[in-house]
Amino acid sequence: MSPESFAFIAGLVKSRSGLVLTPDKGYMLETRLGPLLKRDGLASLDALATRLRDPRSAPLAEAVTEALTTNESSFFRDGKPFDHLRKVLPALARARPVGATLRIWSAACSTGQEAYSIAMLLQEISLDGRRAEIIGTDIAESVVARAREGFFTQFEVQRGLPARLLVKHFRQEDGRWRASPELRGMARFERGNLLGDLRSFGRFDVIFCRNVLIYFDAPTKSRVLNALAAQLQPDGVLYLGGAETVLGLTERLVPVAGERGAYERPRDTALAG
Repeated sequence: MSPESFAFIAGLVKSRSGLVLTPDKGYMLETRLGPLLKRDGLASLDALATRLRDPRSAPLAEAVTEALTTNESSFFRDGKPFDHLRKVLPALARARPVGATLRIWSAACSTGQEAYSIAMLLQEISLDGRRAEIIGTDIAESVVARAREGFFTQFEVQRGLPARLLVKHFRQEDGRWRASPELRGMARFERGNLLGDLRSFGRFDVIFCRNVLIYFDAPTKSRVLNALAAQLQPDGVLYLGGAETVLGLTERLVPVAGERGAYERPRDTALAG
């Protein structure tokens, strides 16, 4: 693949998803885009780049972006955010009127393990008469469809899901494990792009956006963090991955004292709404 072709594909993917592809990722393009080349009868990545330059190639550009997006997830991943969420949700509920709905967003939700982990946690705590809704979004329609179905392999349920919760919330179907209808009913999955207009999703009390920013450059990280802050309620909480931070990227979010990976709006900003 020529440097020009690589630069074009990398630029297209970045503009659509924020993902930064460095020149050393040529092997990844060959591996992940190979099936697309075969499907479309393209002889090489150079031929793919040529096809992508056609204004009518939007569906192919979408497929390329999905193929290069990393979809890695597991149940109760990293643990700490869920421990903190278990403590903070009752307090958020008490701060809302009776009958209010707490809104929780799992951004870049992949195949849904994070959203379903939140749903299982919600079933074990009291919100004092308040309801909760979970929305999971991802740029890739294929993984959103999987999340909606709620099917997981034996390998997937063994990654972070305690046996008691597996038995309680999942049933075996066709050699896989499927989340119960009740659990699936607690989460709604939609396609969503963090580089798009996030205002249509509304405001949230809790946002999970973990292990996504690591794939972005600094300007894109700042853009996404500022957009997330705008959708976070004044007293809400944002969870990022362990290797991610807001420091040096935005002044609209600050670390929650004593909590790794948890962020909130600065108090003066929060009080101003």
